[in-house]
Amino acid sequence: MKKSLILLAGFPGTGKSYLANLIIEKFSSIKLLSPDNIKEKNWDLYGFNNLNEKEELIQRSWKEYYQEMEEEFRQGKSVLSDYPFSEKQRDKLDQLTRKFNYQVITIRLIADLDVLFARQKKRDLDDTRHLGHILTSYHKNDSIISRENADNLLDYKEFIRRCTTRGYDKFSLGTLYELDVTDFSKVNYDLLLLNLEKQLLGKEKT
Repeated sequence: MKKSLILLAGFPGTGKSYLANLIIEKFSSIKLLSPDNIKEKNWDLYGFNNLNEKEELIQRSWKEYYQEMEEEFRQGKSVLSDYPFSEKQRDKLDQLTRKFNYQVITIRLIADLDVLFARQKKRDLDDTRHLGHILTSYHKNDSIISRENADNLLDYKEFIRRCTTRGYDKFSLGTLYELDVTDFSKVNYDLLLLNLEKQLLGKEKT
């Protein structure tokens, strides 16, 4: 297998975690490295009292993320990472993959934004969603609040603003695959996995 960085990019609510699981199931030697997992770990470890402290932990998490990625690259391991990547991350990812001579594959997931807002809202209200994403103040041992009353939930206007101004639907590094996941039942994941396998083995995509 060629040394590879696979980036699952695109809008929030497009099923990146689901696709990541499909890829890891098929290619078990690939290491999953998720920025959100690192953020959530730090939120639990340190907590935050306001948005400034939350942002400090987010920036700390990105530093850890790039450090962990570099360590995996030093060991020659292929990495899969899922996030709504934008130009903010592009230069650093490009720098690291060039430094270690890794091929990059971007799988960009897009969909109708109204559909995605409904998915995002449902996910934020789900008990499995880390509370740090939807609160302006969080400590692990705080009493659980009603998620509907969380003070940092995205409203429709802000969700659309982020999706239309941050370039989630334009991010690309290396070889690009784009999937429309407005209707999950119509997504041909098998074809994507087949093309991915060919590229990881050093063949051209079809």
